[in-house]
Amino acid sequence: MKSAWILVLMMGCSLGVVGCGSKKDAAAGEKAAGTEPAGKTSPGVSSGNPLTAPVDYLGAVGAAQKQAARVADLTPVQLAVRAFQAGEDRMPSNLQEIVTEGYLPKLPTPPRGMVLAYNPGTGQVKFMPAPAP
Repeated sequence: MKSAWILVLMMGCSLGVVGCGSKKDAAAGEKAAGTEPAGKTSPGVSSGNPLTAPVDYLGAVGAAQKQAARVADLTPVQLAVRAFQAGEDRMPSNLQEIVTEGYLPKLPTPPRGMVLAYNPGTGQVKFMPAPAP
């Protein structure tokens, strides 16, 4: 019987702690988290409206697929840069050098509107938005 009262008391305290918060605090938390209020969402972000949940879900899936494709395309290039560094004891001066030395058959084609960027100092390879013409 005593343990049942302790359980009820603990549940009551936890509900009190969870429920103690104002709308002002919630709005500040959303702003800090980078989310926006319902009705003002960017693509791939849930509005919290059950009626738009399927559309929100499909947008998030599409954005995730694009990001996964970018990461998958870069993985062989990053591995080739590391293999070049291990074999040549230096970073390649440009990405074409890993192709000419045989570490990679060819460079991947970047997604539309993107370019392949390489930092020879760090060996970091990434897709970046193409510069405006």
